[in-house]
Amino acid sequence: MTNKQLPTLLDIPTLAEHLGVTERHIRRLVFDKRIPYVKVGRLVRFDPVEIAAWIDGSRSATSRVG
Repeated sequence: MTNKQLPTLLDIPTLAEHLGVTERHIRRLVFDKRIPYVKVGRLVRFDPVEIAAWIDGSRSATSRVG
């Protein structure tokens, strides 16, 4: 048996506030399966570690001028 601590999962309003988007936008991302989420019964929750990895993977490359 390990003492691995479970992550504190985020709900939709908390994640929307953290990302600076609307709750509706988060719900659309979930519906389109474009964001990692966890279903806990009927509830949708988000693992902060998976969200951080998703954000890193979503970064677009920028080109340098000069």
